[in-house]
Amino acid sequence: MSDEQKKSSTASSVKSFLSGGFGGMASVLVGQPFDLVKVRLQTSEGVYKNTFDCFKQIVAKDGIFGLYRGMATPFASITPIFAVSFWSYDLGKKMVFASRSDKNNTDKQLTLGELAFAGAFSAVPTTLFMAPSERIKVLMQIQGQGGEQKYKGPLDAVRQVYKEGGIRSIFRGTGATLLRDSPGSAAYFIAYELIKKNLTPAGTRPEDLSFGAVLFAGGMAGVAMWTFAIPPDVLKSRLQSAPAGTYSGLGDCLRKTIKNDGPKALFKGLGPAMLRAFPANAATFLGVEYSMRAMNMVF
Repeated sequence: MSDEQKKSSTASSVKSFLSGGFGGMASVLVGQPFDLVKVRLQTSEGVYKNTFDCFKQIVAKDGIFGLYRGMATPFASITPIFAVSFWSYDLGKKMVFASRSDKNNTDKQLTLGELAFAGAFSAVPTTLFMAPSERIKVLMQIQGQGGEQKYKGPLDAVRQVYKEGGIRSIFRGTGATLLRDSPGSAAYFIAYELIKKNLTPAGTRPEDLSFGAVLFAGGMAGVAMWTFAIPPDVLKSRLQSAPAGTYSGLGDCLRKTIKNDGPKALFKGLGPAMLRAFPANAATFLGVEYSMRAMNMVF
């Protein structure tokens, strides 16, 4: 690889990392209320009649700002997590190109299988950051359902969780997070790339898509992801919110969930997840694409 190619590769990685961070911030601002409702539906039984009732009860009890309970953790963590995700996706694509016989030709379109690999791979390093963040976020989000305020804030939650079970407790649900995000991320990036390609007018580049086209492609990518991700997300939420000793592992959580609540329990929270999927991920890719365009003008 020439010096010029190395510089270009480094710049690409930096841009992917930074643009992912901007996308993450946009996602949290738009999607937090829906995520809060999703988690509460997944971790409670008989408290809420449906998605709308959950929204209504939260607002009635805590006001409109109650919908943003637990936002400090995802806002502080999702920014670097999305940065790592988009950097990892860029790295996954580079691994695909490096595995080809003509390693210097990066202009060819990636196949569906190659996009799936790059997308699934992006979840591996991301999970190392996502799992502990989700653990604390879930604990903060379910707090207040029964009136109890166990944690003063995210840092207090980290301190108490570590005191109760050490680093292993903080990373509880890592396997379920990877099970959710690996196929989910594959669907996520495949959907975005394919929709973006199909919306690109003849003679123009996908990078120059209009504002509306980026919103639509990003929103549909989110819908594609959550079509696959909701069952493992239910297990993740239950594992991460349950008292220590409730489940011996992911398999035990699956067995007990189906035994106690039936298979339909694996799709709890699907409504708010889908309601959130389109706007939150439309905002994500809008942040990614437009920050990338700004950086391309600078370096």
